[in-house]
Amino acid sequence: MEPLPQGLLVVRPHPLGVAPTDLEGKAVVRRFLEHYLSYTPDSAPRNLAESLNMMTNNLRTFTLNRLRDNDTVGKILEDHIISDVRIRSIERTKNGPWDYVVFGVKEVHKVKSGAEVTDRIVGQYNIRLVEERRSEFNPSGLLVAEYSEKQMVGERDNRLEQKSELDK
Repeated sequence: MEPLPQGLLVVRPHPLGVAPTDLEGKAVVRRFLEHYLSYTPDSAPRNLAESLNMMTNNLRTFTLNRLRDNDTVGKILEDHIISDVRIRSIERTKNGPWDYVVFGVKEVHKVKSGAEVTDRIVGQYNIRLVEERRSEFNPSGLLVAEYSEKQMVGERDNRLEQKSELDK
């Protein structure tokens, strides 16, 4: 807003239309993480494609190359990996206007040598969004520009979970 000589104010429109709200930002972060970190062998290609489409071009190219180089989808299929994330909190940080820190628990099930192995990982996920024009394909006008994760706590469980009634 600029003051006019008469003391009136001129309101300039947001350069990209109506600015996204914090609620829309949190929704984009949640949707991105749920697609990127939750999958089954059947849903992995679709979920990863959905999350890639929520990224800026440069992050998408970087991530796609990393997924390809690591043969991520091939490993998900081969090891029958099922991943599920449960988001505990999404908070805006003071680092930037669209920077978020997310805490969640990722549970990963895979089959190795005929035995199921389960990893439970408490993680911190840092996401920075950027604004673009709203569209029918991106109604919030927000894209993921940066993503990182840090394991806080993790445990592996590969023992049998079945207990006998005789043990009581």
